[in-house]
Amino acid sequence: MALERKDVENIAHLARLSISEADIPEYARNLSNILALVEQMSVVDTNGVSPMAHPLEASQRLREDTVTEADQRGHFQAIAPAVEAGLYLVPKVIE
Repeated sequence: MALERKDVENIAHLARLSISEADIPEYARNLSNILALVEQMSVVDTNGVSPMAHPLEASQRLREDTVTEADQRGHFQAIAPAVEAGLYLVPKVIE
């Protein structure tokens, strides 16, 4: 699928992008190449292929869940305008 000048201008308008007139042919060529690649990939039979979360099947190293800071809730709530039962009270914004 080859994009034309009008298509690129419309895409730029929808994306709220300002592109120079001289760059439009290059954008059209690059976007057309991307769409051609997507068309090529859509032809591939993926039945029986399970989706992967990560191509390398890597796992994250986890750190121990330990407290690193002292509890300062009382200090922060002491300077709050309104607190009730350990919760901050805020003005109602939706009727």
